[in-house]
Amino acid sequence: MQIFSLQRGPRAAEIAGIEAPLRPLKLERDDGSVLDTAAAMANLDLVISVDTMVAHLAGALGRPVWLLLPFAPDWRWMLERADSPWYPTLRLFRQPRPGAWGPVVDEVVQALRQFTGAGSSQR
Repeated sequence: MQIFSLQRGPRAAEIAGIEAPLRPLKLERDDGSVLDTAAAMANLDLVISVDTMVAHLAGALGRPVWLLLPFAPDWRWMLERADSPWYPTLRLFRQPRPGAWGPVVDEVVQALRQFTGAGSSQR
């Protein structure tokens, strides 16, 4: 498995300093468009994001996307759902209580193991 960062803008440089198996992609165009990000997404098996342009772009492109949400998310994500009526390929991972990101990350890790087959005895 390879992990890429789709972070754009000034924060992208911060990603380069993280000690993790994460490869930042250079996605800045001089014209400010997101075509490079969309092209990168077309080559990814999965996009994992918080509620940003990246998640919406991946959903609009029909790419599989997992969205990590706070306990009280924006209205468009509704409540008590694991899916989205706006993007059929999007899966929601919600905080069980305010500030509790640990359980969300644990759930994503477990789902990622299943997604990659790492949790199966066949690999």
